[in-house]
Amino acid sequence: MNRFTGKVVAVTAAAQGIGEGVARAMAAEGAHVVLADRSPLVTAVHEAITAEGGEARAFQADLESYAAARELVAYTVAEFGHVDILVNLVGGTIWRKPYEHYGEEEIEAEIRRSLFPTLWGCRAVLPHMIERGRGVIVNVSSNATRSVNRVPYAAAKGGVNAITASLAFEAAAKGVRVCATAPGGTEAPPRRIPRHPGTMTAQEEIWHQETVDQTTEGTFLKRYGTMAEQVAPILFLASDDASYITGTTLPVAGGDLG
Repeated sequence: MNRFTGKVVAVTAAAQGIGEGVARAMAAEGAHVVLADRSPLVTAVHEAITAEGGEARAFQADLESYAAARELVAYTVAEFGHVDILVNLVGGTIWRKPYEHYGEEEIEAEIRRSLFPTLWGCRAVLPHMIERGRGVIVNVSSNATRSVNRVPYAAAKGGVNAITASLAFEAAAKGVRVCATAPGGTEAPPRRIPRHPGTMTAQEEIWHQETVDQTTEGTFLKRYGTMAEQVAPILFLASDDASYITGTTLPVAGGDLG
């Protein structure tokens, strides 16, 4: 399929995981892709895509700031002329533990990591898309808005769901669709850059396992999803195949609605 031939797409968190999968899949379907990530590993993804004959650029920045989100949009426009699609993927649980064990700085860090990059990304790209009268934003949330040991993360991803619904309501008449997926547990290669800032204690390992057990047992299918099973719905929502879908957060979690 070549659903994205000639489309200009910015994908955040593109250095690894689902973000890398989305970027590579879109490039394979003909998109011009800007790969955004704060890690220098994003250059390796860029090299892999170009080696496969795709069209891509690497953009290194910390998207927890509005300035970086604006720079991403400006860079994409400078390189390819416009932005058709923005996929907001930055986020992820940093710590997993009962809420009473979170420190103030940890709570703020979770919100900065999993809410603000989507909030800033939407704000940065929206004027450009409105001016053109068309565009698609796909946010990546989580089904973990109701889960154990991740209250700050749940709050952040609940915010992503609210951004998606509210912004879609505002932007529809201006030609912009806004959708989201809510992934559940996903089998992925070991992270080259860990989210956790240090080695987990024995107690933190126990709390981590509690979230894994809840995630697996909460699904109808009793397993984690694959990377391909997470990438495909994102591409569908970003494509013209989903032209009559907006304001929707699609659970991709084996039946677990969170």
